[in-house]
Amino acid sequence: MERHLITSAIPYINGIKHLGNLVGSQLPADLYARYLRARGHEVLFLCATDEHGTPAELAAAKAGKPVDQYCAEMHAIQSEIAKGFQLSFDHFGRSSSPQNHALTQHFAGKLDAANLIDEVIEKQVYSHADGRFLPDRYIEGTCPNCGYDKARGDQCENCTKQLDPTDLIEPRSAISGSTDLEVRETKHLYLKQSVLKDQLDAWIDSKTDWPILTTSIAKKWLHDGDGLRDRGITRDLDWGIPVKKGTQDWPGMEGKVFYVWFDAPIEYIACASEWAEANSLEPSDWERWWRTDKGAEDVRYTQFMGKDNVPFHTLSFPATLLGSGEPWKMVDHLKSFNYLNYDGGQFSTSQGRGIFMDQALDILPADYWRWWLLSHAPENSDAEFTWENFQTSVNKDLADVLGNFVSRITKFCSAKFGDQVPAGGHYGPTELDLLNRLDESLARYQDNMSAMEVRKSAQELRAIWASGNEYLQTVAPWTVFKTDPETAAMQTRLGLNLALLFGVLSSPFVPEASEKILNCLGHPAAPWPNKCEDFLINLTAGEAFEVPEVLFAKITDEDCARYSEQFSGKRN
Repeated sequence: MERHLITSAIPYINGIKHLGNLVGSQLPADLYARYLRARGHEVLFLCATDEHGTPAELAAAKAGKPVDQYCAEMHAIQSEIAKGFQLSFDHFGRSSSPQNHALTQHFAGKLDAANLIDEVIEKQVYSHADGRFLPDRYIEGTCPNCGYDKARGDQCENCTKQLDPTDLIEPRSAISGSTDLEVRETKHLYLKQSVLKDQLDAWIDSKTDWPILTTSIAKKWLHDGDGLRDRGITRDLDWGIPVKKGTQDWPGMEGKVFYVWFDAPIEYIACASEWAEANSLEPSDWERWWRTDKGAEDVRYTQFMGKDNVPFHTLSFPATLLGSGEPWKMVDHLKSFNYLNYDGGQFSTSQGRGIFMDQALDILPADYWRWWLLSHAPENSDAEFTWENFQTSVNKDLADVLGNFVSRITKFCSAKFGDQVPAGGHYGPTELDLLNRLDESLARYQDNMSAMEVRKSAQELRAIWASGNEYLQTVAPWTVFKTDPETAAMQTRLGLNLALLFGVLSSPFVPEASEKILNCLGHPAAPWPNKCEDFLINLTAGEAFEVPEVLFAKITDEDCARYSEQFSGKRN
């Protein structure tokens, strides 16, 4: 048994997330966690809400609520939606937790003691119209590198180049749109990332199995232009983690908070501490996942995120861990994703564009979304959501292949042999050939799942489902039954066991349907197969089963047209 620590990029608290957020981090992370648990490995799967910074303050103000109340309410909403999508977090934490406050302040103190913090008098943008300093991401303008006209003051979403607000052409407030901006002096703390550049470069070079998308973005930040720059880690805001050196006050930093991109990744660690507390465990129970001096040396740590989060996870967060001089567990594999686009443009939480997670669950079951998103995951390039493609995929893959097979075999058995597994007959060449091909497919499926090749895994799983329908078409037990009921009984028994196999193998992708299949066949805890021949005798003669209700109702053309119209505009 291996030990796997899995984290998904933590979503901002400012509203309900869209399907692009889901497929870029939480959903593939859940797929991997479910697969590893099914294989018998020990897994700790963590996520949280990212609650600090200007986005939270502005969203709370818009809602007319105190920011702490707003964050608590939105965390509860996001948690319920995650459950609706069957995301199997071991803990869904909060970056505003006392644990994250203490850990963030601890890291700041360690970095300062290591001479990796500079106090810098800098010039920041103040908006007269808004009556506040504007954090980098709330200044918009044209990127000097690629010309994108909605680049933020910290990073261009289009070309991923790291920016300062003063780099932008024709800057404006993203809050009010005002161009009445003034540059004022203020003192802030900077993490001296540049000192760690060579160490980070060598560490990234050692990750030979990382996706090209991940390493290319990291290398770009390390080497483009002036290379890796020092990064401000404090802000002039009210809401956030107060700046301290460990438990001590930081002279000159009164009234300031740590930058959200400094404290948010630390929440991965704090979340484990929250998990231990929530489950009445000891500190050693979470430390064995995160401290290599306390048991984490055999942990494999995997992160999942969209490509826009890669720089902070490959450079800034590792710089914090390395710079602390403490034995923290570093990420082993970082799985990054491109963007999922919607109807010719990007999904956007801030612009209310696309399908949001709560809306998706209101119209169709989670498994429909899980299957389409994972089977079309934007791994090697951006992907495009269209209602026509969604309809085709759900109908052909889920309804016509998996759902149809389970329905055909259970209904046929019930009609000809009753609601018990029939006895009789022996495997022939067709069955032995099927077992061999299934073992080969199972090996490919497992290899792809272990390698986090999401699309390839979905393709292989669909091929396994299709083999069941192909077998029934080839042997035609409904015809054989007329002249050789014993052989038809064997074919039917094998078909029922194939349905059980499909239920088990499908559990990481479509957990609700998987549960229904296993329950109907009377084996809710059926184990993951080692060898198909051994697994396909789980259902034995005389065992009772039930014919399930329709697993996947088809999406009609009328449904498709209605959904397309419903989601053609912006979310209110």
